[in-house]
Amino acid sequence: MNRKMIVREWAQIAAGLAVFAFGVHWTIYANIGLAPWDCLGMGISYHTFLNYGLAMTVMAVAVLLIDLLLRERIGYGTIIDAFLTGNLVQLYNDLNPLPENHNVWIGIAVMLMGFVFMALGMWIYMRAAQCCGPRDSLLVGLGKRFPGVPIGVVEIILWAVVLLFGWILGGPVGIGTLISTVGAGAVMQLVYSRLHFDPRGIRHRDVREITEVLLGKGV
Repeated sequence: MNRKMIVREWAQIAAGLAVFAFGVHWTIYANIGLAPWDCLGMGISYHTFLNYGLAMTVMAVAVLLIDLLLRERIGYGTIIDAFLTGNLVQLYNDLNPLPENHNVWIGIAVMLMGFVFMALGMWIYMRAAQCCGPRDSLLVGLGKRFPGVPIGVVEIILWAVVLLFGWILGGPVGIGTLISTVGAGAVMQLVYSRLHFDPRGIRHRDVREITEVLLGKGV
């Protein structure tokens, strides 16, 4: 591993996040309800001077700080994710020339297509092996602090809390919220099986390891 390889990996992370954000944009355009985190971000945008993208960025940075307090491994991929993804989604939202969707069935089809792009983006992003996004790290950190609770239950509780605050703030909740909660993971698994990809086999490198290479101290 050398500096040029790391820079290429950063470009790969950015490219993966661009594809992922395009998928998130389609789940928003579907207009049938949002996934919990997106619901909260949109709700925040309704009550502040922040647009959706900036609201998601502020939220991601806040979660990143919590990850640090929980002593979770943070990589440059985590940091790039926090600052880039929400703003890319906002860019796609602003550039979308299509009229607002009001058909539920079209919305469901569009949302499922969005899940495919999200899975492809994560596949590109994760292969750079520079750690997960802030929200995934938060889930892992919370799971470690409640070892007697299955990680799936921890995830459901976390999503429920996030969704509750998003709903209170007026974020879009609907059938798409349920589809996102159940369907995103299923589509991801289908895409990964077609690509013969298992994210559990990746050995991630954190900020310390990458910084040592950048400073000429690593391998």
